[in-house]
Amino acid sequence: MKHQLRLLAVGGLVVLALTACERRNFTIEGTISEAADSMLYLENVSLKGIEHVDSVRLKADGRFSFSEQAPEAPEFYMLRIGQRIINLSIDSTETVTVTASCPTMGYVYEVEGSDNCQQIKQLTQECQKLQARVIQVSRDYSLSTTEMKDSLLRMVEAYKRHVMFDYIARGPQHAYSYFALFQRLGNMPVFDPDARGIDMQAYSAVATSWDTFYPGTDRTRNLHNIAIENRKNQLIIDARNAQTFDGTVVESGIIELELTDNHGQIQRLSSLKGKVVLLDFHSFAMKNSPQRILMLRDIYNKYHDRGLEIYQVSIDADEHFWKQQTRQLPWISVIDGGTGSVVKYNVQALPEYFLIDRQSQLQKRSSQMTDLEQEIKALL
Repeated sequence: MKHQLRLLAVGGLVVLALTACERRNFTIEGTISEAADSMLYLENVSLKGIEHVDSVRLKADGRFSFSEQAPEAPEFYMLRIGQRIINLSIDSTETVTVTASCPTMGYVYEVEGSDNCQQIKQLTQECQKLQARVIQVSRDYSLSTTEMKDSLLRMVEAYKRHVMFDYIARGPQHAYSYFALFQRLGNMPVFDPDARGIDMQAYSAVATSWDTFYPGTDRTRNLHNIAIENRKNQLIIDARNAQTFDGTVVESGIIELELTDNHGQIQRLSSLKGKVVLLDFHSFAMKNSPQRILMLRDIYNKYHDRGLEIYQVSIDADEHFWKQQTRQLPWISVIDGGTGSVVKYNVQALPEYFLIDRQSQLQKRSSQMTDLEQEIKALL
């Protein structure tokens, strides 16, 4: 009997050990100085709201360490002392190390061990700078109401294009891209889930990517619900507008674009009928932009005399920078300028390109081509 009890006890210890080994934990640790005797909270920023996870009363050295079970998909947390917070994300068993000083922890801190947390830190700081500029402009009483609204709108639109193409387009599957969608300026969302244009594009890009990488999760379903509701509302608006709109956005098999080029001239995509057109969506702020421009130059030089034209749409926020970068380019260079061309062509990441034949029929997009040069030769 004693032998059996001993075996049961040993077996129980083995089960506990195996369970402990199977449990996948993440750790958030670090130091917050000037916070002796303060309560530091770890909270989960869930879809249901802010949920308490753990807390500790800091000692004079400010050291802390939280260890919790790792989520199955990216999840968001924050460290909080009073109203001062640090936003973090966790998507595996990583160890994230945070160093900060309590008085400034809401906007000055160091984080190691997670690229997502690094990107979230940058996004937070950039949004805080935008908030400061918004406050400054709103207090400039030398501006008329119209001038103030126009200035604020331009600032927010420039910020959205920057976030879209420097963060979201580069990694829509990452936690920082999801975080970017829900940034706020005071009580106003930066990306409006009910708007079209770049707002719709941002939500669609992240929703599509999360459906691939994290199918069936609560956050993926939430993104899809937002994107679907947005599309439904816009279809209703379009249907109403169609009752009084006599024009068309489709011209000879393509979706018409009518954008300003780097010489101040309006360039219509449909005016290129008779040529093979490479419709290219590009940002000169991308890291690989110089190499890609060289590749396009080579293709243009080879086939322009045979009837190839490039209609390149820039999504850059800085128009002066775009003009400098395109000054020596031989093809048609236009800028989106918030007109929604990326939405019309369902551009979800950069670079993106399409081929249009001599009859102005849209033939293929990048995902349907393995060899761009061979596809161009086949149409010439």
